[in-house]
Amino acid sequence: MRKDVFAGYHPAVNFFFLCAVIFLGLMIQHPVWVAVSFAAALSYAILLGGRKAIRFLITFAAPIILLTALLNPLFVHQGVTILFYFRDNPITLEAVLYGITRGFMFGTGLLWFYCYQYLMTGDKFMYLFGKVIPSGALIFSMVLSFIPRFHARMKVISDAQKCVGRDVTDGGLVDKIRHGIKVLSIMTTWSLENAIDTSDSMRSRGYGLKNRSTFVPYRLDSRDGAVGLGLLALVVLAVTATGLGMNLFRCYPAIVMAPADSLSGLFILAYGLLCFTPVFLNVAEAMKWKHIQSEI
Repeated sequence: MRKDVFAGYHPAVNFFFLCAVIFLGLMIQHPVWVAVSFAAALSYAILLGGRKAIRFLITFAAPIILLTALLNPLFVHQGVTILFYFRDNPITLEAVLYGITRGFMFGTGLLWFYCYQYLMTGDKFMYLFGKVIPSGALIFSMVLSFIPRFHARMKVISDAQKCVGRDVTDGGLVDKIRHGIKVLSIMTTWSLENAIDTSDSMRSRGYGLKNRSTFVPYRLDSRDGAVGLGLLALVVLAVTATGLGMNLFRCYPAIVMAPADSLSGLFILAYGLLCFTPVFLNVAEAMKWKHIQSEI
């Protein structure tokens, strides 16, 4: 994971940004707005994960985009602009465009959730919701960390079993099945024991009690307030644009799109500033440090 400037802001600012871009990204269907959100999500994901983000895009996001873009015109034949016929079924421009737009919307959502795992760590989520829903916040935080921890422990167990000749690739089919069940049994036992230890540890520390004091490493300062108010203003502009129909896009039965004028361009610019906020903050910080180093 690369150092992220935006991750250093208050957890409330991080969580508000993610909720805003995910909600707006899944609600707004205008192709230009979708493209802006997708570009921002991809840029921020690469900034956070590097090559891992590119592998995530190729492995998960890209197949969903392609499948949605290809399957929608094959199964949905609404629309007035017929491009060609496939097995006596009309392939319409409206269905193709709708499939592409929906595919990128789903892919954008996946990329934003990919950024979520880097930006909203377990301690941030516990800080925001630990007092409101202590049990739910603890369970959700444990679930988010379960998959990478499960994968790491599975590798440890597999390597240990390989040393004694019990790897899932050793022996015949029956032996491979037996070795796989053995690894899964060890992994399940380890996970259950760890869950019990965690539960006892949290209970002994008084987690969930009303009068329990906690150490809070986060403080809302003027920098967080300025960025938070800026994000709120940009969200209000995006919602206003939706209310005014500036990002209207409808495919069926015919394509209806909001007119491209200077006012709609300003709203798109505001939406771009909202989505690219973490990237801009990182770029500004990098330029600042480069300027400081040049003066030394």
